[in-house]
Amino acid sequence: MAANPKTDLASRASALAQRLSEALHRERIVPRFVDSYVVEHGRYGLQVHASLYKDLLMLLQREALLAICAQALDLVSNGAVNVENLKRKPLSRKDAAAFRQKFLAALARQQQWNAGSALEFQSDLQMYEAILLKASLQKRRRKPFEAANHPFVDRCAFVLDSSFLENARLAASRALTALEELAGREMATLFTEKA
Repeated sequence: MAANPKTDLASRASALAQRLSEALHRERIVPRFVDSYVVEHGRYGLQVHASLYKDLLMLLQREALLAICAQALDLVSNGAVNVENLKRKPLSRKDAAAFRQKFLAALARQQQWNAGSALEFQSDLQMYEAILLKASLQKRRRKPFEAANHPFVDRCAFVLDSSFLENARLAASRALTALEELAGREMATLFTEKA
């Protein structure tokens, strides 16, 4: 008896939400990003007050979650999961919308958000996706020393260290690369396990 594709889609969406959230905490990308920025640029004032440092990490963790979710949803809807000759077909518009809905509902449950927080996250995610769609139309690859044209980079740089915005943008761009790689690995693992 074949598995129901709708049930499979829902279970993958739920599993992806959990995997991305857990991987983001497990890999400690945000704390490593902030700590390396502090050491590299001598901005020790960012870590002096424990409560302000904790708030900074929470804000940046949320931005990282937005970036990794936007990347994962883009990979899912475009069918761009590549693992050793594995390339999925893009989802239909209807299936992509259903996957997104199940994914966001699972993420809200997993993060224990109330309705307001979940809607705020969805609004920010839509903004990320709109900016990324516009940027993807340019098709220009960035150079390694250049900051990415991405909402994560701009928002994190401003929150992290608005006095030295360009240094913060370059550091956030390196963190974005790590987040995109993490999203790709988690997606590939999920879709090869259940394939």
